[in-house]
Amino acid sequence: MQWKHVTRRLACGVPLACLLAAGLAPSAASAADPAAARGADAARSAAADRGADLPYTAYEAEDGTYEGTLLEADEKRTFGHTNFGTESSGRKSVRLDSTGQFVSFTSTAAANSIVVRNSIPDAPQGGGIDATLSLYADGEFVRKLALSSRHSWLYGNSDDPEALTNTPQADARRLFDESHALLERSYPAGTEFKLQRDAGDDAEFYIVDLVDLEEVAPPAEQPAECTSITEFGAVPDDQGDDTDALQAAVTADQNGEIDCVWVPAGQWRQERKILTDDPQDRGEYNQVGISDVTVRGAGMWHSQFFTLTEPHLADGINHPHEGNFGFDIDDNVQISDLAIFGSGRIRGGPDGAEGGVGLNGRFGKNTKISNVWIEHANVGVWVGRDHSNIPELWGPGDGLEFTGMRIRDTYADGINFTNGTSNSTVANSSFRNTGDDSLAVWASRYVKDPATDIGSDNTFTHNTIQLPWRANGIAVYGGHGNTIENNLISDTMNYPGIMLATDHDPLPFSGETLIANNGLYRTGGAFWGEAQEFGAVTIFPAGQDITGVTIRDTDIEDSTYDGVQFKNGGGAAPDVAISDVTISKSNNGAGILAQGGARGSATLADVTISGSADGDVVIEPGSQFQITGGPAGVTPLR
Repeated sequence: MQWKHVTRRLACGVPLACLLAAGLAPSAASAADPAAARGADAARSAAADRGADLPYTAYEAEDGTYEGTLLEADEKRTFGHTNFGTESSGRKSVRLDSTGQFVSFTSTAAANSIVVRNSIPDAPQGGGIDATLSLYADGEFVRKLALSSRHSWLYGNSDDPEALTNTPQADARRLFDESHALLERSYPAGTEFKLQRDAGDDAEFYIVDLVDLEEVAPPAEQPAECTSITEFGAVPDDQGDDTDALQAAVTADQNGEIDCVWVPAGQWRQERKILTDDPQDRGEYNQVGISDVTVRGAGMWHSQFFTLTEPHLADGINHPHEGNFGFDIDDNVQISDLAIFGSGRIRGGPDGAEGGVGLNGRFGKNTKISNVWIEHANVGVWVGRDHSNIPELWGPGDGLEFTGMRIRDTYADGINFTNGTSNSTVANSSFRNTGDDSLAVWASRYVKDPATDIGSDNTFTHNTIQLPWRANGIAVYGGHGNTIENNLISDTMNYPGIMLATDHDPLPFSGETLIANNGLYRTGGAFWGEAQEFGAVTIFPAGQDITGVTIRDTDIEDSTYDGVQFKNGGGAAPDVAISDVTISKSNNGAGILAQGGARGSATLADVTISGSADGDVVIEPGSQFQITGGPAGVTPLR
């Protein structure tokens, strides 16, 4: 391992020479070394165990055959200035400008559905356009796919999300959105699919980033114990508002009149949040959620709620932040196998136009959410209310389970555990294009008893996180016993793949916070006027100390800046343990960096670093940070 004590960005002047000289490459096991072979096998097994067990296969446009223009990110993956390459999966995508241009690929599994991550232009005055793109299978026309830019294209050069606007300007971000369709039949493995710009596909340009192909099961049958929302007056696929029927069914279940709410296959329009009417009218807004309710659907591709009204324009809205779609949950609720498609287009903005929340509330105990698809919300799931929101109903999330979630294209967080949420899990779920932390624990102070109501013992495991366009893949702000394990995180725009931090004024860190067996690819970036550079894994004691951190069994590859970064702050990060970690190709930074104002210490064991532009281990002048360990007990020069 190469140790350096230098000011960053000056360690090497020739990029190729930096890559060759930056450190030791991982050693390969040989048949003559059984122990090494077993170690290599274990490492491969651990890596294979990362991420969600996804029901679809993703195909990158640049890896197929195409006639068009390859778009790539610049060296620093610049964000916020209409940078299509930076916002692309793998930092590459394909642009189709002319009739006849296409992207094609051969499927590796049977499929009867498609999701296309794409970008088409905004309308000249904002608000988005609709366009089509033609789908072929083995040379035969299948259908026109409907694409839209209604939910993409935010403008402004501010990194404050509430300062962005839908009004066109020179600088734009959140350039991509997704379109999905069920196909009329299944196509076998080995089918050549082609997305082609044909006559009538009349957007100025089409950028294709990736395609998901999935074999979707037929709609599930109605369980005998459940009562359909159609019995309360809901009508599928007619564009009529089904909110009253859905609310009546949920209320009947909550009152014990039925045993379960069934949502059949169909498109169901919802224009008000489902909650519990508060006869006391406590507070300016109704903040009483549902309890003791089970809602089941026929599958996320089949039972789908949608709204046509932007949240801030809706009548009867229960809270401007929470929107006019989805469910407000207080306790003991099970929701499964359905989709919630919002109509949000911005996070705040100059006119305060909030994007709504798919699932929000106190959540309480015994709540389980599974196989729910949430798209075009401000936040997918916000767990927890401030204690001041009707104190007598205080009931923080405890023992919550989220599995099989599919959260896409939000303007803020994917799932955030706050207000004392504990003993809860997000597992086997996928997140793409979130506008803030895809997953977070925020041990906030807005609780009944700060001594006990602490965000603790939560686990994020076996999740796949792609392309957060703002903030982190996974973040923990305070608390204890929280675990980030077996996740795959890729292509963050501007923040770390994983960050532990004490900004947002959380309750203190204590006990252990474990980061284990994760894979981070092309993460980190520059933000806040491009003045702050973040590592793939960043420890940021902004005001308070961050204690008890363990990072182990993790691969960090192709980071935009540093692999592991200890950031300046008012607190310290003492006794960080880093073991069995591989850091390769830190493009514009160090393998491990302690910034000039960083305080604390880290011990390294079996850490391999290679290809770092600024050196393997860099401690900036003025730093009090201590790093020990490494090969043969070598310590950095000071």
